[in-house]
Amino acid sequence: MKPVIAIVGGGDTSEYEVSLRSAQGIYSFIDKSKYTLYIVHMHGEDWHVNLPDGSTAPIDRNDFSFTVENIRTKFDFAYITIHGTPGEDGLLQGYFDMLHVPYSCCGVLAAALTYNKFACNQFLKRFGVRVAESLMLRKGQSVSDLDVLEKIGLPCFIKPSLGGSSFGVTKVKTTEQIQPAIQKAFKEADEVVIESFMDGMEITCGCYKTRTKSVVFPITEVVTDNDFFDYDAKYNGQVDEITPARISDSLRDRVQKLTSAIYDILGAQGIIRIDYIITGGDVINLLEVNTTPGMTATSFIPQQIRAAGLDIKEVMTDIIENKLNHD
Repeated sequence: MKPVIAIVGGGDTSEYEVSLRSAQGIYSFIDKSKYTLYIVHMHGEDWHVNLPDGSTAPIDRNDFSFTVENIRTKFDFAYITIHGTPGEDGLLQGYFDMLHVPYSCCGVLAAALTYNKFACNQFLKRFGVRVAESLMLRKGQSVSDLDVLEKIGLPCFIKPSLGGSSFGVTKVKTTEQIQPAIQKAFKEADEVVIESFMDGMEITCGCYKTRTKSVVFPITEVVTDNDFFDYDAKYNGQVDEITPARISDSLRDRVQKLTSAIYDILGAQGIIRIDYIITGGDVINLLEVNTTPGMTATSFIPQQIRAAGLDIKEVMTDIIENKLNHD
């Protein structure tokens, strides 16, 4: 009998729709001759599975199963592709750990740490990773325009410390924009980061590891005429994504080595993607770590897998089998 896989999408943030697109992408990538696949939607307390006939059935959260016509189906593995809470911040990982259901991505600590951009960057900074100068505000805290100008400078980025897809992010160019940008970011999360602007080339690099292999993908160069790599650039085509990136072999090797090292430092699992800014031609600066990266057909990771000459079906099988038979 084939293992039953739940592809878990949805979530409780602005990235809900993006997550559902990733779930469809992963459904198309996984080898259906090896596994029985279902897409599970999570949104608040509504957890349901999409059935082949177009109907749905509720998920029993006691054991992560569903019942149709008195037949109970229990999932053997969860491929988490929720961008945002509860799938990217450790909550769902803790739930699956308690049920002993193996899953695709990193565990509770690494998920919680990487979901908080400020905490993750400060943690990695202690290992010699270069990051932007930044300030962090929690809900109810404030900062004066003068402090921002003195400590961070302009232009700067003001963004939620939690979340992704560039929701709530503002590139601030004038003093008058600082406070409105902070309020905008607080609408997305309870923590806000104010980060210095780094002028350079944006690149991104994916990586996954199993018990038997370590794979770092070709690097993608991100080129957009927009002010930054915002939602329209990510999802509405206002960007050129060049894989492999137009960088020297030595810089490529350094970025890939750093990506592999960060993977190990964090104790990551499954596929991750790390975003960087290259300043001064060869200085590597970390932007952020994504532990449940986008997985639509046009997302960075599928692009990088193709550029590496790998079969995405086999990569998905690697991820599943690495945890399915060992957890």
